[in-house]
Amino acid sequence: MKLNYKRTILVGFAFFLISAFWQAYDAIVPLILTNHFGLPQTVSGAVMSIDNILAVFMLPVFGALSDKVMTKFGKRTPFIFIGTIAAVVAFISLILIDGYQLKAVLDAGIAERFQIEAALLDEAKEALREAGKSGDAAAIAAANATIESINKSIEAIRVDTLDIVLSNIWPLIAFIGVLLLVLISMATFRSPAVALMPDVTVKPLRSKANAIINLMGTAGGILVLVLGMIFKTSANKYMNYIGYVIAVVAIMLTGLCVFLLTVKERKWAEEMEETTRALGLDETEADVKAVSETEAPQRKLTKPELTSLMLILASVALWYIGYNSITSKYSVYATNILYFDFNFTLIIAQAAAVIAYIPVGIVASKIGRRKTILAGIIMLAAAFFIGNFISFSTPEFIMYPVFILAGIGWATINVNSFPMVVELAKGGEVGKYTGYYYTASMAAQIVAPILSGLLYDLFGMRLMFFAFGTLFVALSFVTMFFVKHGDAKPEAQGALESLGGADD
Repeated sequence: MKLNYKRTILVGFAFFLISAFWQAYDAIVPLILTNHFGLPQTVSGAVMSIDNILAVFMLPVFGALSDKVMTKFGKRTPFIFIGTIAAVVAFISLILIDGYQLKAVLDAGIAERFQIEAALLDEAKEALREAGKSGDAAAIAAANATIESINKSIEAIRVDTLDIVLSNIWPLIAFIGVLLLVLISMATFRSPAVALMPDVTVKPLRSKANAIINLMGTAGGILVLVLGMIFKTSANKYMNYIGYVIAVVAIMLTGLCVFLLTVKERKWAEEMEETTRALGLDETEADVKAVSETEAPQRKLTKPELTSLMLILASVALWYIGYNSITSKYSVYATNILYFDFNFTLIIAQAAAVIAYIPVGIVASKIGRRKTILAGIIMLAAAFFIGNFISFSTPEFIMYPVFILAGIGWATINVNSFPMVVELAKGGEVGKYTGYYYTASMAAQIVAPILSGLLYDLFGMRLMFFAFGTLFVALSFVTMFFVKHGDAKPEAQGALESLGGADD
């Protein structure tokens, strides 16, 4: 039995454009909220959690809805097309509103004030480095005191920015309103897009296929990170992002066009059903329809299967709390605390994930998904733990191996967790189980930015950023350890070995 890599790559263009969007969204929206609107971290974190709140309700609904819809283009394709177009229009509108607000901030001289403080901060940081080299305790204390004073001045600039916003609240209201439209548009097609891979892939090959899908998503993310470096999104807190967003939108639309022109959803899904029946792997959608027509009850999960499903979903929630607390605020942490270029650091992590995806899928097919995920959790938790010891005085290149380890760890987890969930699904319920997976991950991501943002405000971002992520990723090891179901059945061999591997 061989995976059809060409088909899987083409199906992956849906996830490619989704990942491109979220990479841009997570990079610039926290910076806009903090720097252009002056919102504190707790409020910014609450806004960043809106997409997850919507997703908890919308992803299961649209996943299940796409199970039941059938058009001449298939079940999932109409959702992907309409959702992408709506998201693109709303995203551009969002940045136009930000540009209007930014003008008011620039007219008030906020950017000039920040540049002065930033220059003073650079001098203080250099003085701290020199004092550290000499071991002069008095000089170190003086440099730290200077840095603390400058940081207070920078915080005062943020407060003054918020005062400007509150003097004319309508741009903020419009920004939040259009942001809701962006997020609703993206939520309508995420579950259908992800469910398409299981629709066209037999169960034993889904870890390998999910590796390719994630590889495509990573490719979209890396392209957007490169755009971030070209547009220097981490270098200027008060830049207008319209050019950057138009470039991101062009990438999304290109991915959509490739998907629409090449993916033959109905044909490929029918071929998968035929292969599944021939190999005796599971009931297919046709079987589910036959059962429905005779009004016989569908097979329910056994108690051990249900327990494993709950443990898998708990694990998904825990590692997403830890991981999302880092990714949703890393642009702010790197820019405001470490003074690093967050784009290049994230490219390093994405590149490591790219290298890891396919080997991880192969390893999982040999030793099992559960064991592979546990190894990934250890790697991700170790990377976040090491991050606690990196400060602005640490050479930036020290962060690179940490993020390489994090990228490999996350790839190891991500490739295998979704297939474990849909492994338990019957033929006609892939969209529903995809919704379960995203309910767990998105509910977790509601908690992550709000709780982490609250702790950042109470105890400082420098102290809590990596500590928070480390704790929750480590907790996911405990729940995943007790999972007993969700690994793939052994791959069938013999006369049907070549099915699914032929060219189109």
